[in-house]
Amino acid sequence: MALIVQKYGGTSMGSPDRIRLVAKRVAKWARAGHQIVVVPSAMSGETNRLLGLASELAPERANADYHRELDMLAATGEQASSALLAIALQAEGMPSVSYAGWQVPVRTDSSHTKARIESIDDQRVRADLDAGKVVIVTGFQGIDSNGNITTLGRGGSDTSAVAIAAAMQAAECLIFTDVDGVYTTDPRVVPAASRLHTVSFEEMLEMASLGSKVLQIRSVEFAGKYKVPMRVLSSFTPWDIDLAEEAQSGTLITFEEDEKMEKAVVSGIAFNRGEAKISVLGIPDTPGMAYRILGPVADANIEVDVIIQNVSKDGKADFSFTVNHSDFARAVDLLRTQVVPALGAKEVVGDPNICKVSIVGIGMRSHVGVASTMFRVLSEEGINIQMISTSEIKTSVVIDEKYLELAVRALHTAFGLDQPVA
Repeated sequence: MALIVQKYGGTSMGSPDRIRLVAKRVAKWARAGHQIVVVPSAMSGETNRLLGLASELAPERANADYHRELDMLAATGEQASSALLAIALQAEGMPSVSYAGWQVPVRTDSSHTKARIESIDDQRVRADLDAGKVVIVTGFQGIDSNGNITTLGRGGSDTSAVAIAAAMQAAECLIFTDVDGVYTTDPRVVPAASRLHTVSFEEMLEMASLGSKVLQIRSVEFAGKYKVPMRVLSSFTPWDIDLAEEAQSGTLITFEEDEKMEKAVVSGIAFNRGEAKISVLGIPDTPGMAYRILGPVADANIEVDVIIQNVSKDGKADFSFTVNHSDFARAVDLLRTQVVPALGAKEVVGDPNICKVSIVGIGMRSHVGVASTMFRVLSEEGINIQMISTSEIKTSVVIDEKYLELAVRALHTAFGLDQPVA
């Protein structure tokens, strides 16, 4: 029998009835002889409710003290769901104990609201497992070197679960969610999308970074770094489904690439609506311009994605890049007030109505012409490509947002993903 870490999302923990079903599922695994550590999210909507209360009372200028209190507040959501799950397990006759992140402890840096895990002490958890208990550890949170509660940012419970699985050398980390695995693309956009039985960490990392919302990107990074097998599966299947069947369900995210995975040229189509394009026009074509534009943007904690600079003409060039849609107005204002006057650039223009569509697959390493096929398909649909970004296993294009669904459907068909995955 194995040590298994199970993570349950907010919808799985959304009500007393849902928590009761989670407890029955966890108890089934424990009674089969497995040692189980559970990492639950806060009940669905609870974190938003708490942060909404904070925003009503927030000071005009947020500072480090305010963000410290946000972590104190937000951490209570997971603490409540963990205690409720422990109580539900006890009602099932299953010995259990819940711990907040600081009690384990899960040690992090001091970056409030977006902390990173530094170490986990598993001694206390192992003692309880050896005593026959199910151990529940709050996701999303930890404690810094000054004794302050910290949180890991949205989706942080995924990262907590993978980190605990890595620290305890778990056999597998099961991510129970409201979908039954990772799909070739969003089934709401392409009804013919099919579930992938396996996907490599590299592919999942690209998909997560490119807009797939199934897993938080940091959890995939963590799993890949420490080689923790992950499985995404549904918590909405009947709790009493045969354990052997459940253990093989969903999508396995693995670091073991086989020939079958290589044969699939493209494994999935990812997309992201939440981006905007900014162009700085008429900049001097001299060394250091990219740094002088993007340096202040980085200093403002604005993340940049796709970047392109055109060929110089008459000693001037245009420089374009994409940012998160929520940072668009702030980035444009920063460039117009600080960067353009300093560089003597002509102007800053922006387009908030763009999106990014990407093809992903480890098979792209060993197949030529994949990008050209993508470009041909988009051309045949009359879709103009504004920017292009590539890596060894993905090609991304920036296009007008109104063409997103058309592009995704056309590419899904062109790369043979409409057929069920064998």
